[in-house]
Amino acid sequence: MIRVGIIGATGYAGGELVRLLANHREAEIVWYGSRSYIDKRYSEVYQNMFQIVEDVCRDDNLAQLAEQVDVIFTATPQGFLAGLLTEEILSRVKIVDLSADYRIKDVAVYEKWYGIEHKSPQFIPEAVYGLCEINRGQITGKTRLVANPGCYTTCSILTAYPLVKEGLIDVDTLIVDAKSGTSGAGRGAKVPNLFCEVNENMKAYGVASHRHTPEIEEQLGYAGNCQVTISFTPHLVPMNRGILVTEYASLKRKADGALPSNEEIRAVYEKYYAAEKFVRVLEKGVCPETKWVEGSNYVDINFVIDGRTGRIIMMGALDNLVKGAAGQAVQNMNLLFGLKESEGLELVPCFP
Repeated sequence: MIRVGIIGATGYAGGELVRLLANHREAEIVWYGSRSYIDKRYSEVYQNMFQIVEDVCRDDNLAQLAEQVDVIFTATPQGFLAGLLTEEILSRVKIVDLSADYRIKDVAVYEKWYGIEHKSPQFIPEAVYGLCEINRGQITGKTRLVANPGCYTTCSILTAYPLVKEGLIDVDTLIVDAKSGTSGAGRGAKVPNLFCEVNENMKAYGVASHRHTPEIEEQLGYAGNCQVTISFTPHLVPMNRGILVTEYASLKRKADGALPSNEEIRAVYEKYYAAEKFVRVLEKGVCPETKWVEGSNYVDINFVIDGRTGRIIMMGALDNLVKGAAGQAVQNMNLLFGLKESEGLELVPCFP
């Protein structure tokens, strides 16, 4: 059994890791790390784990934990892991980090967008960006540090990736309009996330300044081998889970001046995703909806060509706590240890 430690086990992403790993046949959680609930039974924090998890919460001593487990998941705020990670720790244990500390390769970009000093930039070059459908070949048994992508970024990148990779859209025209359920903001008490603030309301936030912007730009830039600058606007919607992105870009015309056909665009998506278990390219005319991926590790994707404007509308939906966080982290763990990639993740979406 793979011995697992979770730091931040009582946050939403950490709680989802516990839920997923409870049914994983090859992994066992031995450390439920939580700064806020030390010595409290985990099932008292999350009642859904009553008679399922009997362990108590422990502290967030990363160095001590590294001596006891095979892999550590850090579901923690930005800066936590970067402030504690050492060569000694990395030489003992594999780490899947759910924060943004090692996602962005340019430390200056990270410090600009996150407003904090990076305490261990020496580990950034070796960190593998853990979007499995794109970087699977880099996530091996030799990998020590995986930077688990964010929820908005996973959905935004996977939705546009094939068309950027094949050079079918003008990346300078790419606009990403995104919606998220409130769990994406974390479990900490914040006035803007109170029921009366969120219910019967919908609002944009982080306009032209959201921290996931450079992550999306960097990864799509790798795909297209070019500089990518996007307009990214996230919105908070009154639901628990889910990410829906709607992306707009101008299509590149063919030599004869015609736009690519629906069949040509679909063939490109199928080229990249037909063999991917967790990416579902929907049938023509079916738009992705968050309710059809809830509780699962699936990403649903589709597109519509707007011949009148010469643009394509790309759409994607996922569960921000599963494929957007914990599910993707488990997917990465499976690759790190040579397991079946879908182990513990073959979850049918919940409805209603």
